[in-house]
Amino acid sequence: MRALVEQSNAVNKWLERFGVRFGVYKGGVFHEQLFPFDPLPRVISSEDWEFIETGLVQRVRALNLFLTDIYNEKQIIKDGIIPEEFIYSSKGYLPQCEGIIPPQKVYIHIAGIDLVQAKDGSWIVLEDNLRIPSGASYPIIARTITRKVSPHTFEQAKIAENRNYIELLRKTMDHVNVDKGLSVILTPGRYNSAFFEHSFLAEKTGATLAFPGDLVVENDHVYYKGLFNARARVGVIYRRVSDEFLDPLVFDKSSLLGVPNLMRAYAKGNVAVMNALGNGIADDKGLCYFVPKMVEYYLKETPLLQNAPTYLPYFPDDRKYVLENIQKLVIKDVAEAGGYGVMFGRDMNAEELSRIKQLIETEPRRWIAQEVIDFIDLEVLDDAEIVYRKADLRAFVLCGEDVKVWQSGLTRFAREEGSFVVNSSQGGGFKDTWIEK
Repeated sequence: MRALVEQSNAVNKWLERFGVRFGVYKGGVFHEQLFPFDPLPRVISSEDWEFIETGLVQRVRALNLFLTDIYNEKQIIKDGIIPEEFIYSSKGYLPQCEGIIPPQKVYIHIAGIDLVQAKDGSWIVLEDNLRIPSGASYPIIARTITRKVSPHTFEQAKIAENRNYIELLRKTMDHVNVDKGLSVILTPGRYNSAFFEHSFLAEKTGATLAFPGDLVVENDHVYYKGLFNARARVGVIYRRVSDEFLDPLVFDKSSLLGVPNLMRAYAKGNVAVMNALGNGIADDKGLCYFVPKMVEYYLKETPLLQNAPTYLPYFPDDRKYVLENIQKLVIKDVAEAGGYGVMFGRDMNAEELSRIKQLIETEPRRWIAQEVIDFIDLEVLDDAEIVYRKADLRAFVLCGEDVKVWQSGLTRFAREEGSFVVNSSQGGGFKDTWIEK
């Protein structure tokens, strides 16, 4: 590890040279900045990883069955497991997706599950990211660079290889590709916060990086417009564009990021879209509360991974508890992401507490509350000094012919002492994640 510490500046310079950046909007203005990398990896034992892996596969299988059910038979509602109103009031639920079964019946092609490790060693799920989870490219390229600047470290370390993410992604795309058409990664453009990742994954998988204007729908098929009016039929779209912008004829009519009539081609089964449209209902933070019940309901199994203790103000008893104990809870807006809409009761003044209580009472479906998990701190290098900071883990699950968990992940850490917010959009940094063999 000493060699990695000594080469820290060199690694970050290489990352900057490679353009490893993310974008944020501040005051309506787009800024690009380096994603700070810490050279000290998170190391997870093979025993821990085996448990995490098994639990993630179980969880994602249940979520995929839930999406199949909720847009078709709705049996989970009929059996009273989840309230009907709770589903239909979610911004992530898309009635336009009713009755549509995607190619190979896969809704969740790539899941980014955010976990933390409590101080007793247990692993707890904070969120299921099932729409456009990002971040896999960063540990891949960081590992590549650290291997170059400190090859001896990796000769001695007995850890799982992480370069196979590209192969897993390619196999996932091939599995759902309709009639062996062109594979494309649809990006909203260079001003998207994850544009670096879009271009990186396209290059490494051999997929075509497509901008919205590059795609056209004719006779309910999607085509990529190349040079000299050449056209290639598209079989799979790994979209990095939100649902509401994907088709201006169906969703947001003002969208310039979508492809008109894409929904028609998708509904006819002529193109696969990764992740499937409508996944936002399972991505809703409020639905996370029900995932253990989904595991029991669909798989008839005991959930291996538990959620952080969660309260839904939608339910009167939970709402009463939240309002009475708000100062020791973390409050989250169910529709927000990237660390936005997260408020710690202990950090709010009397006026702020009064305001959030009023919002919870008037819009109970909009919020969840969770116990504050005192998750572990990891070693971080700060100006040549070792300090300790809160860190989470985004684990990636890919669903092709089989459900596979990538043997790595994006470990994000808070850069401020005492902070529990690790998101890159909130100033967090990242580490490589080593899985011991």
